Amino acid sequence: MELHILVWGMAVASEGISKRTIWAGMAAAVLFAGAAIGGTEVLAPSANAEEDLEALARQMDLGRPYIGGPLPGAEDLVGPPPVAGSAAHDRDVAANGRALAAAGTERFKLATRDANLTTGWFGDAFSCAAGREISEEATPALANLIRRSATDFGMSTSAVKELHQRPRPFISNGAATCTPEHEALLRNNGSYPSGHSAIGYGIGLVLASVLPDRAALVLQRGRAFAQSRAVCNVHWLSDVEAGEQTAAAVFARLNSKEDYAADLAAARKEVAELAAEPALAEACQAEKAALAE
Repeated sequence: MELHILVWGMAVASEGISKRTIWAGMAAAVLFAGAAIGGTEVLAPSANAEEDLEALARQMDLGRPYIGGPLPGAEDLVGPPPVAGSAAHDRDVAANGRALAAAGTERFKLATRDANLTTGWFGDAFSCAAGREISEEATPALANLIRRSATDFGMSTSAVKELHQRPRPFISNGAATCTPEHEALLRNNGSYPSGHSAIGYGIGLVLASVLPDRAALVLQRGRAFAQSRAVCNVHWLSDVEAGEQTAAAVFARLNSKEDYAADLAAARKEVAELAAEPALAEACQAEKAALAE
């Protein structure tokens, strides 16, 4: 049984369950979705994996999902990961080689920041592309929409991860990642598709519908956020692309939910009352340069 399904089911069944337990379930689903209890196809987790996950969960800036759980039919949507010897696998290996060459660059540093899902992560990642500050203080309605949607995007890949349990690139190549503190947990978690990439691309889609005049820019940033996982040496390129495909399907599902529609309307109204911030453009030059590398 997948850890996130177990914990989320407990949360739904009992109104008195602690917020900590709910967040721990979300963390398992989003960062480490699909990690099988007792799985044997990749290296074993550290002895302190449960404690490490709970500590990480307490730091994550996410919300209650609109849908919850994996995307139905995702295994048919994305298909299996590339197999050794195939052209698709060779493409993954080549892309991973380029990612390894980026270690220490500004793009690598940006990818490290994109790995962060703690307080204010969405503002750090998307304010520049949005052309205005996104934060709990400046845009509380939009922050709520992003937090809740992000949990759905992150949870969506878990069933396919469980099905394939693909080893991550840092296990294969032995090179460092941009988040060494997470490696012990990631070792026992399937690489395909990338839940983190689903979050980045999915939030780009959400923001494009909130800020249609910035649609190209926020979607481009969402794709870069997704690709940061390959830059970090924690996902193969095909993992990232499968995460993006999954996010697109989840976005369609979200638009059928009444509570999502209500929150989307509130976010649009809130943002419509905020002017774009020209001064932000200058502050975002470093991000623009990093993405151009």
